[in-house]
Amino acid sequence: MNNHYGQATAALVAEVFAEGAARAVLLMRHSAREFNRDIHDLLNPLTDHGRDLCTNLGQALPKDLYVKGYASPAERCVETAQIVIDAHVRAGGEGGRTRPVEGLGVFYCVDQMKMWKVMSEADGLADYVGRWIGGEVPRDAMIPAEIAARTVLDVMYGKLIAAGSQRQLDLCVSHDMTLYTVRHQLGLEPVTGPDVEFLDGLILYSKGDDLLLASHHGGLVKIAIESA
Repeated sequence: MNNHYGQATAALVAEVFAEGAARAVLLMRHSAREFNRDIHDLLNPLTDHGRDLCTNLGQALPKDLYVKGYASPAERCVETAQIVIDAHVRAGGEGGRTRPVEGLGVFYCVDQMKMWKVMSEADGLADYVGRWIGGEVPRDAMIPAEIAARTVLDVMYGKLIAAGSQRQLDLCVSHDMTLYTVRHQLGLEPVTGPDVEFLDGLILYSKGDDLLLASHHGGLVKIAIESA
C-alpha cells in the first residue's frame, strides 16, 4: 500500500496559504479503508494504516491554521477528518470537532441497489462516473452529475465565505466518486485523468477577485458561483 497518501495534499494546502490565502476549503477523499464485501460498502471502516496516514497528514499541515472538520456521514469519513484535526492539534495547531454534512455524502444516489447494478457493468469507478456524466445512468438511480457537482461546490463555497478572522482550513471529507465528479464537472481534471487516491484533495480559495479550485496534480481553474 502507498505510504505517501496525503503528502501531496498537505503540500498543496501549505502552498495555497503560503501564497497569502486567509481561508481555504479542502474537499478530500477519506483515508485507506477496508473492502469487506459482506457488509454495506458505506459501513467499511478505516484500516489501522489508514488512521496512521490521517495522523501523518494532520502533522504536516501548517501549524498556524485553525482546522475545522466536515464530513460525509459515513463513519470512515468522519473519522478521517477528526484524526487529521487531532493530529494537527497535537503538533501545535488549532482545531475543532467534525460535523457530518449530508451534502458531502452520497446524496446524489437515488437508488443504491440500481446504482450498484449499473456500476457492476462498468470498467471501474472512473468509467462508471464517465457514464453518469454522459447521461448513461438512469435518473432513477442517480441525480444528474452537474447538479451533484454544483451542490458540493455550494457546500464548499458556503464554508469559504463564512465569517471569521483567523487563518482557517475547512476540511470536507467525502468519497472518491464525489471528487471524480466535481473535478470533471468544474473543468479541473477529466474523469480519465489521474486516479483519485486516498486523501487526495481539491482546494477552493480566493486570490484577489478570483475564486480558484486547485489540485495537487497541477490543475487550476477559476470558478463562477451561480446566483440564487
